Amino acid sequence: MKRALPVLVLSVAGLVPLWRYEPSTDTTSTTQVAPPAASPSASSSTGSSGSSTQVVAGSTVKTEKGPVQVEVTFGGDKISAVRMLQQPNHPQTTAAVPKLVAETLEAQSADIDTVSGATVTSDGYKESLQAALDAKGA
Repeated sequence: MKRALPVLVLSVAGLVPLWRYEPSTDTTSTTQVAPPAASPSASSSTGSSGSSTQVVAGSTVKTEKGPVQVEVTFGGDKISAVRMLQQPNHPQTTAAVPKLVAETLEAQSADIDTVSGATVTSDGYKESLQAALDAKGA
């Protein structure tokens, strides 16, 4: 009987975090709406060096954490910038995006590593990135 009270207290203390847990929602952290992948946005402008800049939006990939969509800026044939148009509102995603962008700029392709802890977002990112690269014809 002496052990019943501590066991009960510890059981309740262990269950409180489970009762308070809130799973992530499918809302995105950005409110900007991008064009569909079938008609990727592309704008060209000529810089002082004569190279053109083209911006292409990848397809929106539905993941279990929420939608993922990227926008790729090309300077000639090279990827010069990647921006997230839609991403899950999740802490792991927020931490993973800079790593994914940095690897993309280094690799100059969608053949990049998955970020540990953000596998679902990484896979969606790579799929949307590949769609943008395919739309560009790179």
